[in-house]
Amino acid sequence: MGRRIDLSGAEIRGGDHGDGGPPIFLPRQTAASPLLALDIGGTLIKLVYTASCGGEAELRFAKFERRRLDDCFKFIQAEGLLGCNGTTLGSSKENIALKATGGGSYKFGDDFREKLGVSLDKLDEMDSVVSGANFLLQNVPGAAFTHMNGKRNSIDISPDNLFPYLLVNIGSGVSILKVTGNRSFERVTRTHIGGGTMFGLGKLLTGCKSYDEFLQLSQKGDNFVLDLIVKDICGELVCQKQGLSTSTLASSFGKVITSMKKLTDYRPEDIASTLLSAFTYNIAQISFLVASLLGLRRVFFGGSYIRGHKSTMENISYALDFWSQSQMQAAFLQHEGYLGAIGALMSYGDSIDENLTLEESHEKQNNYESAAPTDAAAADEHNDSNIFPYLLVNIGSGVSMIEVIGKGKFERIIGSHLGGGTILGLARLLTGCSSYEEFLGLSQRGNNLAVDLTVGDIYGENGYPKIGLPASTTAASFGKVNSSKLSDYKAEDLAAALLNSFTYNIGQIAYFVANLSGLKRIFFRGAYVCGHEKTMDKISRSLKYWSKGEVQTTFLCHEGFLGTLGAFWSYENMGIDGLESHEVIREVLLGAPYTGNFPALPLTQEQDIEENTTVEAEVERLRNENTVLKSELERLRRENAELKAKSV
Repeated sequence: MGRRIDLSGAEIRGGDHGDGGPPIFLPRQTAASPLLALDIGGTLIKLVYTASCGGEAELRFAKFERRRLDDCFKFIQAEGLLGCNGTTLGSSKENIALKATGGGSYKFGDDFREKLGVSLDKLDEMDSVVSGANFLLQNVPGAAFTHMNGKRNSIDISPDNLFPYLLVNIGSGVSILKVTGNRSFERVTRTHIGGGTMFGLGKLLTGCKSYDEFLQLSQKGDNFVLDLIVKDICGELVCQKQGLSTSTLASSFGKVITSMKKLTDYRPEDIASTLLSAFTYNIAQISFLVASLLGLRRVFFGGSYIRGHKSTMENISYALDFWSQSQMQAAFLQHEGYLGAIGALMSYGDSIDENLTLEESHEKQNNYESAAPTDAAAADEHNDSNIFPYLLVNIGSGVSMIEVIGKGKFERIIGSHLGGGTILGLARLLTGCSSYEEFLGLSQRGNNLAVDLTVGDIYGENGYPKIGLPASTTAASFGKVNSSKLSDYKAEDLAAALLNSFTYNIGQIAYFVANLSGLKRIFFRGAYVCGHEKTMDKISRSLKYWSKGEVQTTFLCHEGFLGTLGAFWSYENMGIDGLESHEVIREVLLGAPYTGNFPALPLTQEQDIEENTTVEAEVERLRNENTVLKSELERLRRENAELKAKSV
């Protein structure tokens, strides 16, 4: 056993000291030989070490890009940090062991041995992150704070009232943990749309060289230049009638679809602002859904991609407050990017048995994720008795999720601003494609792993075996992007990465919403599904993964017709009588659904359709009905225009 760190009386003094943030003073820690711990992640290497200041010990912080590993080695040598745990360079080098966590501690262990002559005592990443967060929350006054409406307020939490809480760690990807005590937590879920995604796309679309430069650009931009808002779709009059805010975000990058502008026509500042709002809102929404499922109200956000950035914290705080109807509050941590390294440092002095490693840790597993999901059950027969209730997911420019409990009885639960408009908007900027069909064609020929960061890129060829993540698993969409030159990447690979990231995100959110509402059947429809087999397959795989095959995923083959038929659907709620809308809805919902199983037989042979019509006859019938319905819809539009004119 080595030296333990005395944490009593720890406090933050003074302002910021460079990128690492202010040091944490440890007045009762002896200022002896230094202790160093590292967190080697997918993008950054974070260092936490003890140093002497006026006879007192303090924790100091530093970080380096992972691609600049040699700079990290030079810093460690220059600061004299190799005398760790009471072992000096004059001793046998085999006895020098640095505490380290993160996937890079496995991948770069040989580099540390070759360049510094030290070994790495490898600790489990999630255990270290939780230990670091608990240290700050339990021992450092003022370490936690809120940031809302431009105001930063410190919060003090009694250690007796700390647990449980949700910890959202935003690194290259995002890990979400339920923390129930010291070294007691559940890894609830993750998403590969995280900081690495923002920075990767930021480099490609703005030319920025660093994440700090990207954040600076975002401060000067206006996301409404590229984002589609509710007013753009409905107009101010409808917004007022429906009680909708005209500025509500409907589709990130949605305005790009109808614009004739090229990438060079947009300001980098506006693009950066749009990227930041798009992905911070998404992270907050997933955090809200997970916290709701777990019955938690306290949510802490950490990770190296927050960096104390005001707009990042404002976006997360606003979104969490909005979706929770002010029942949840986002809280942030000082030194949020160093949680893993802090946790690793706290392990000095532990016996070998106390240090949880990647293979040995007994992290509690949960019901929200499975590395090897089972196949979904065969599609149920569709009839009046078991159609309802279900979740209807409409993928348009944005995404709407509606719980349908009966004929003419439905309620919009939630929406997502990352929908088809986002995919096509980004696709146009990245690839120059002119249509969704062209984008889909590009994606078919591409390889997303050319730009996506995988678990293997972080941990090495063995992946993350403790939680069953193989090396090929995507850790961060666009997280492998190193160059700021768009021309360095194939349009096909960028298209494949776009399709992969957003379809999996839609599937994940749909699962959480269905789970929260107790629904086992999800219908997908909308212009951006369009019967495209690869899109449907990815959404199906996402739902199978998250639900372990317990949720049935069905795609409506005639989803393109539903927008028109939806006008009839809403008549009952609007009080309009005399229209036989129920059978129209039923026929569309039952019309040759695609379940994502890719059956060898034609769909008409697999499904038990009462009329036993052929596909060609069914399509022709729907075309005829669609012509009639379009005519009716045009009449309603004219009447609506007349009513608007009279109300002016």
